[in-house]
Amino acid sequence: MKRIPTLAAALALAAAPALHANANASAAPVKNIVIVSGSFVDGSGWRVIHDILTQKGYKVTVAAQPHTSLDDDVAATRDILDQQVGPVVLVGHSSGGAVISAAGERDKVKALVYVSALLPDIGESVAQVIGSMPSPSNSVRPTQDGHLFVDPARFHADVGADLPENRTNYMAISQVPATVAAFNTQIWAAAWHHKPSYAILSTEDRALSPDLQRWMYQRAGAKVTEVKGSHLTYISQPDQVAKVIDDAAHGR
Repeated sequence: MKRIPTLAAALALAAAPALHANANASAAPVKNIVIVSGSFVDGSGWRVIHDILTQKGYKVTVAAQPHTSLDDDVAATRDILDQQVGPVVLVGHSSGGAVISAAGERDKVKALVYVSALLPDIGESVAQVIGSMPSPSNSVRPTQDGHLFVDPARFHADVGADLPENRTNYMAISQVPATVAAFNTQIWAAAWHHKPSYAILSTEDRALSPDLQRWMYQRAGAKVTEVKGSHLTYISQPDQVAKVIDDAAHGR
């Protein structure tokens, strides 16, 4: 005798293809990369990494930061995140680490990558964390109107000693100043508490203490890759940084 399926069984059979599709979608690799630059620089230094990742099939977007306040930087990053279709790996350099820690509280952000970055915890500020373990150099200068910049005469030695001097000389005179207020603002969220985190520790960094980087990364439980490079490792060692981003996208 031919068995007539129950209504529940029929519904389950009808739903199976959709459930299978959803499972496949959730297992799909992350293809969107959003990069947040740190203070004093713009996004142009990420060009080579952009090209490497684009050739691997990623969609790469650099979030332009106003560097006026932490709130403004986080808002600018979230605007870019909202434009992405599908899951995202969020990458932050230097003070951009604080930005992605706060902006990363979005469901579509699947992993965080910190490059020579700061990882304040909830209630901590960038300035507070830096002050806990001072940098090897001391070339950041204040202005009378509440901004900060790197002394151009020290930019090459302290920020990008492993880059050609003609390049760092140009970066020194085209800086994007940050505000003292942004450095002093306590962060209100730290996505690294519950999202997979990866980190590049720049062992020759003079702008941000390598020991501080190691301590912050260990506190966050990040998967750490040590790279012999300056604070601008993403420019001097793009292949190694791109590999870590690729690993984060694949959950390796």
